[in-house]
Amino acid sequence: MTMNKGRLIVFSAPSGCGKGTMLAEILKDEKFRCSVSCTTRAPREGEIDGINYHFISEEEFEKRKAEGMFLEHASYCKHSYGTLTSEVDPYLEKGINVILEIEVQGAMKIRELRPDALFIFIMPPSVDELRRRLNKRATESEDVIERRVQAAAGEIPFAKKYDYVIVNDALEDAVSDFRSVIRAEEQRVEPMSEFIDEVIRNA
Repeated sequence: MTMNKGRLIVFSAPSGCGKGTMLAEILKDEKFRCSVSCTTRAPREGEIDGINYHFISEEEFEKRKAEGMFLEHASYCKHSYGTLTSEVDPYLEKGINVILEIEVQGAMKIRELRPDALFIFIMPPSVDELRRRLNKRATESEDVIERRVQAAAGEIPFAKKYDYVIVNDALEDAVSDFRSVIRAEEQRVEPMSEFIDEVIRNA
């Protein structure tokens, strides 16, 4: 079967929805790669530069933005985030599915720039559960947690603009739902068109 290009997957979730844990499971499959975004925020405990994010200064961020290096960029909770084009297109050409873990502002920009991308929104079971998870993480102050809860309340309505919504209540079920979405998308006519043509040629 002829190898198709990889799929660009936009993966968004409010902070505390467990998207990092989900991605850790998903990325065990070598068909997927997570784009490493740039951010001006400081690393959290355990985060590694170049693995979790490219941690850069505001000055460096502005320089890269001026040079047109970002596919998209946005501000979130007083920090800048951006997706480098170099983290996306070369891998799609190799047939690797690239996941963009970005917030809704960036996702809506990608919707305009790359309408062929697949948009998946991860939901918490409830806002109360989201607050509980953020408190349990114990990596931020109460003020920051409350800002993130309020930001989440503003993000969740955007879920209606995505192609699929997955509720991350139980991790195993959420990952299974993600794989089901990808499998269904792979069987759509458009990505299968080259295979169809190949079968016709060899008939």
